Amino acid sequence: MGKNYVDIENDRGETLRYRKHINGRGLVAHGAKVHPDARVESGAYIEPGARIAAGAHIAKGAWVEPGAQVGPGAIIDANAQIGPNAVIGSHAHIGVRSHIGAEALIPDGAIIRDDESIADGARVKTDRRGFLLAA
Repeated sequence: MGKNYVDIENDRGETLRYRKHINGRGLVAHGAKVHPDARVESGAYIEPGARIAAGAHIAKGAWVEPGAQVGPGAIIDANAQIGPNAVIGSHAHIGVRSHIGAEALIPDGAIIRDDESIADGARVKTDRRGFLLAA
């Protein structure tokens, strides 16, 4: 039986321990909270202090940074990055390779398309269908 965790050294030379999430085998750092009904695919990383709610889906290669929150039923697509302390609302959809900046707020039901970049601290507004409104 293989071990259920992996140790990774960060940029500051500190060793962080990640456990494999029961639903998808993605890596969840010690101190992160991920609901057992969330799916964290293999190759995804959830950093310390992040919180992932029930029904959320974190795709392969996605990275949820420290303190970020992902709401119920939200989808974080492949290779997307959720910045530190960002908040992703329930049932929001973050597209492939998108970057959500530190402390940004994405409302419930929002749709952020592939390759979008949301600035640090942004408060995103969407239309009735959930699509991002132009600034």
